[in-house]
Amino acid sequence: MTEALLELEDVEARYGQVKALHGVTLEVAEGEIVAVLGANGAGKTTTLRAISGLVSREGGIRFAGKSIARRSPEATTRLGIAHVPEGRGTLSGLSVRENLRLGAYVRRDRAGVREDEGRVLGYFPWLEDRADQRAGTLSGGEQQMLALARALMLRPRLLLLDEPSLGLAPKVVAEIFRIVAELNEREGLTVLVVEQNANLALEASSRAYVLEVGRVALSGSSPELRRDESVRRSYLGY
Repeated sequence: MTEALLELEDVEARYGQVKALHGVTLEVAEGEIVAVLGANGAGKTTTLRAISGLVSREGGIRFAGKSIARRSPEATTRLGIAHVPEGRGTLSGLSVRENLRLGAYVRRDRAGVREDEGRVLGYFPWLEDRADQRAGTLSGGEQQMLALARALMLRPRLLLLDEPSLGLAPKVVAEIFRIVAELNEREGLTVLVVEQNANLALEASSRAYVLEVGRVALSGSSPELRRDESVRRSYLGY
């Protein structure tokens, strides 16, 4: 495996008095797609929030070799970490274009932002036709794609993708994962994806971690985990 872009070491996280992560250790190499699997309440979403600084956390979190354990959400964004949260997170009262441009709010290179708007529209050509439409009037699948497109406007080194398949039709989910795979292949985008659909996640990723009650229970290559009997029974349904 190439050098790690993201490293978590014994990360703990809590919501008030409730501890949600109990020493999570994982890493993601530059250019990898890595999946985090687990049942509801396992700590998958909290792991992404800990990386982004959206939850109180302790332990080691390094990005590109530098500690980000005390960084604010805005500071992690400026470093090139884009977080697409569960439930899309689009601003429903704003237009598609306004949502898209918000993705580049920390950038000052206006010419580069305009260039990236064209690049992103290449992946999501339908956005151009809907540019002036309010985001809240889009379908759930369209909103998920807009959230992903907005994240790409940051030109991130790392994309954190939380439950992209949640509540969406299989055809839409397949298109989202196709675009993610294309971004990884063409642009070398590194992706850490949280996904409850284990079959889908293991198909899309090269490696995966299985969380149980805020701890890493299993990890390995995606093909290895597909063959693991406990993973098959608990998550793959065969």
